[in-house]
Amino acid sequence: MKRLRASHPLGTLRRCLQDRAGVSAVLVALMMIPIVGSVGLAIDSSVGFILKSRLSKSLDAAALAGGRVALSDNAEEIARQYFDANFGPTDGTVSLDDFHFELDESKEFVTLTAQATTPTYFMRIFGKDSMTVNGRTVIQRQTAGMELALVMDITGSMRGSKFAAMKQASQDLVDIIFGDRSEIENLWVSLVPYVASVNIGPSRTNWLATNDEVLKKPSRFDPEGWRGCVMARANPFDTDDTPPATQPFTSYRYPKTSDTNDNNYPPVKSEATANNDARGPNLACGAPIMGLTASKSAIDGALDAMLVSARGGTTSNLGLSWGWRTLSPRWRGLWGGTTPATHPLDYHTENMEKVVVILTDGQNQFHDNSSTNPPYSDFTAYGRLDDLGTTNTNEGRKILDNRMSGTCTAMKSAGILIYTITFGSGIGSSTQALFSSCASEPSMYFHAPSNEELRSVFHTIAGELANLRIYQ
Repeated sequence: MKRLRASHPLGTLRRCLQDRAGVSAVLVALMMIPIVGSVGLAIDSSVGFILKSRLSKSLDAAALAGGRVALSDNAEEIARQYFDANFGPTDGTVSLDDFHFELDESKEFVTLTAQATTPTYFMRIFGKDSMTVNGRTVIQRQTAGMELALVMDITGSMRGSKFAAMKQASQDLVDIIFGDRSEIENLWVSLVPYVASVNIGPSRTNWLATNDEVLKKPSRFDPEGWRGCVMARANPFDTDDTPPATQPFTSYRYPKTSDTNDNNYPPVKSEATANNDARGPNLACGAPIMGLTASKSAIDGALDAMLVSARGGTTSNLGLSWGWRTLSPRWRGLWGGTTPATHPLDYHTENMEKVVVILTDGQNQFHDNSSTNPPYSDFTAYGRLDDLGTTNTNEGRKILDNRMSGTCTAMKSAGILIYTITFGSGIGSSTQALFSSCASEPSMYFHAPSNEELRSVFHTIAGELANLRIYQ
């Protein structure tokens, strides 16, 4: 029988080394394990990083949206809607959990948290089938120093649900910027209602010309007395911020017109209980301006007491001009009442903004409630339509539109931020274009076709004015 000899160890090693293909395969296989693991880990880590970034950005957007309406009952719902919209579809692979919205006791900080889970691609080889990332965003609700004028159309076309919607939306804005505080340092708000005239308040007789009939023949306003509306000054003073010491005003008194039944008085019938059949020397004279005030309760009370005023037409150019005057430093010390003698502040005062929000539901126009011509229109702060040199209502509208455009330009040049809102389904393209061009930025013009959308618009503006910022 043949005897087998054991191979020498060195010979075996020599033969293995000579078999290079086998050695390479083994080495490559051994090296691929950490390489594949590293690549897989890198891929899964990248997926996790992208998911984390996506989650964080969505939480930021949701926090800012929810923070704008943090005091409303549906703040968390709104925040979740923004979160879902920004996160986008999950394709059935990513799961979102533990979305939480929290407003602290001070009503200053809003915290949002959420987590997202996604399946792994390579890490499951090592027994990890999924990974979870967590996100957290904290925003601080701050109100920068601001003088804000709310300029509101209270003409007869606003009667009913539209007027109620405007008052509620305005109240929402005030609630958002004040939060749960009754006053905030360096936050001042004025209210400027307008129709075809503007009411400065009956106590401001020192703004009238010295020979004005309110001062010389007050009985002409019997039995009510002068309510406070004034005529428009001659162009260009009708729509600028020249103070009354330089260009005084003339009291507004709707004339008796028994021959046309346009305003046959007495007796007096208040606008509060009448539509277009109101009568009296203060016909089409709406609620008075409230100058800048730091008191939320004063603002709330003025909004609550505000009523629609029928007749006359719509002069948004005058409403805007009076909004300007409540903010112009040229009127400092003139307003009295709730406005301190140190206000309005200078333009570009450090850490202060001057802002106007103006709303209308219609075009600038002269209304004619009479079936006879002349007088061509109801009486307004400009008198009758023909007092502007025309009997054509379209030409009259163009005159008012052009004056409003000039006021918009002057206010923006002075440093005032202007938000504009057109409201309702009957707004024409020319009015939308006018208000869009008046706004400080295209994004600061809003059209709200419905009551619900108007409230949303005011929430958006309030959120911007509340100066939300990401804190963490």
